[in-house]
Amino acid sequence: MTTALSDSAPTSGAHRYGNEPGRDGRHGAPGVFGAGRVLAWLLVVTGAAGVLASWVITIDKFKLLEDPGFQPGCSLNPVVSCGNIMKSDQASVFGFPNPMLGLAAYAVVMCVGAGLLAGARYRRWFWLGLNAGMLFGVGFCTWLQYQSLYTIGSLCLWCSLAWVATIVMFSYVTTHNVTHRILPAPAGLRTALGEFHWVPPVLWTGTIGMLILTRWWDFWTG
Repeated sequence: MTTALSDSAPTSGAHRYGNEPGRDGRHGAPGVFGAGRVLAWLLVVTGAAGVLASWVITIDKFKLLEDPGFQPGCSLNPVVSCGNIMKSDQASVFGFPNPMLGLAAYAVVMCVGAGLLAGARYRRWFWLGLNAGMLFGVGFCTWLQYQSLYTIGSLCLWCSLAWVATIVMFSYVTTHNVTHRILPAPAGLRTALGEFHWVPPVLWTGTIGMLILTRWWDFWTG
């Protein structure tokens, strides 16, 4: 599995895409880190998925404000009901529709990925800031997941797409930062993440899937 993350896992003494730890492979600038095409494309794709989900939800939210009787296209049944989510207080926890925040945040992730594809290299503080922003995002998504499942009692498919995109981008940026020693971690953890980088996002999304399945077990099986 190391091959699949050739942009994130270090080899003996040098990173596989050409950077030594904390040093730009071309210019020798200390504290500058790049990434390979796998991570770059992953950020572009997950960022685009988040922008798409946020855009659709934002449009439907404005339509719902104009017409309280409007039914979003993803309101399929009593459980899968985007309308119930959009009408909830949790959908505007910061005083404006949550997806408007997503439009900006996911667009930034896309730009970072595009920069990496173009050969950009960022300083340690940038990677740490990106990781911190994604930590906030994944924490906020976790809170929304709990609210959706156990308080509102409905599920939004577009929200679910944004959840998965956020989990994947956070997991792989964290893996990148740990394996490149941007984040301090024991050598064993760096090696484990380099070899089994796919495990955290798979287990994470699988757990959410199981919670959704068990939360409405009677509905799915009935």
